[in-house]
Amino acid sequence: MRIAMIGTGYVGLVSGVCFSDFGHDVICVDKAEQKIDMLKAGEVPIYEPGLDVLMTKNVAAGRLSFSTDLKTAVDGADAVFIAVGTPTRRGDGHADLTYVMAAAEEIAQAVTGYTVIVTKSTVPVGTNRKVQEVVAAANPTAEFDVASNPEFLREGAAIDDFMRPDRVVVGVENDRAAEVMAEIYRPLYLRDFPILTTDLESAEMIKYAANAFLATKITFINEIAGLCEKVGADVKEVSRGIGLDGRIGNKFLHAGPGYGGSCFPKDTAALARIGQDHAYPMQITETVIRVNDEVKKRMIEKIRDACDDRLNGKTVAVLGVTFKPNTDDMRDAPSLSIIPALIGGGAKVRVVDPQGKAEGDALLPGVEWCDDPYAAVQGADVVVLLTEWNEFRALNLTELAGSMNSARMVDLRNIYSKSQALKSGFETYVGVGR
Repeated sequence: MRIAMIGTGYVGLVSGVCFSDFGHDVICVDKAEQKIDMLKAGEVPIYEPGLDVLMTKNVAAGRLSFSTDLKTAVDGADAVFIAVGTPTRRGDGHADLTYVMAAAEEIAQAVTGYTVIVTKSTVPVGTNRKVQEVVAAANPTAEFDVASNPEFLREGAAIDDFMRPDRVVVGVENDRAAEVMAEIYRPLYLRDFPILTTDLESAEMIKYAANAFLATKITFINEIAGLCEKVGADVKEVSRGIGLDGRIGNKFLHAGPGYGGSCFPKDTAALARIGQDHAYPMQITETVIRVNDEVKKRMIEKIRDACDDRLNGKTVAVLGVTFKPNTDDMRDAPSLSIIPALIGGGAKVRVVDPQGKAEGDALLPGVEWCDDPYAAVQGADVVVLLTEWNEFRALNLTELAGSMNSARMVDLRNIYSKSQALKSGFETYVGVGR
């Protein structure tokens, strides 16, 4: 199959590379010339484990290329995927569809034969119908169908998620479009991975419902963690106890500083707005958004308490600033709420993150970047574990404690135990829900 992937952000680039590895001929298109030049030079503009190797392999095989020329890429394509950004529109929570509709109009002018135009971006219910209208208006003679094909990739594990998915969701209106999509995903079908073919609106809703549900699980266990602290329970034991129930499951039940990233904050806000627009408020989702904001504030208070309720003049070492490990993504990371509050309170903040500096430099003004945890904690008053990178899971706690001004640990990911920290020389250990 010939595929054009419009947009080389996280979703577009990972999807394009993986489709080429299926054996399809893929052209990834972006208006950003600098990004395309990087990709042509073999450089990957995002951090995703294994993506550079897979990209190099398929470029060498002649199945994958990069271009700024949308018209040439779309000409003769069996399917054109729209994978452009849909950021939250400032002020109202709506997903901004400006880039999606602009791409649809440009695609309409470039199609030369029957083409399936596939929305890969996360879009509100009803968007694919609008894409259909935009394409038809821009080119009344175009022979096309639209399809919805939401992505469910976890940053840091995206390639494995694409190659071994829990499910592939495809929304179509007729058999012709369904056949094209089936051929694109044929390698997965042959290995018996579930492929759910449904209508456009259901496919669009599945994406939002899935992310809202996962965000709810995270927020639920974070709220339970707060109560555990009041009653003397251990949230790690509670999570294990409820997670062993097959109806609940153990995933997304790890207490921490709240969810962040490119999907959950944006998609919960969009789902809440969709409910408001249809006079059917998403009350659970709206509460999840509010409670998640409160969780982040509670983390700030934990750090403040560890500093004897006075941040001014204190040195705080923060380990990890990306929203999760194995990514360089800083979008809506808890660190963007927590660190500015520390600096605003007068603290000096040192930061260590294996991949966070590229984006964090601009997003976290006023911090001092360090090369490793041991350098960051030299003379510090408190160390905060904020992102659970593997690099932070087996630290020499005795060495850390011995080099600090006051050996205090605020472990917002419950990586270590209180007994372990105290035995290693820390005078204070603060976890979440313990």
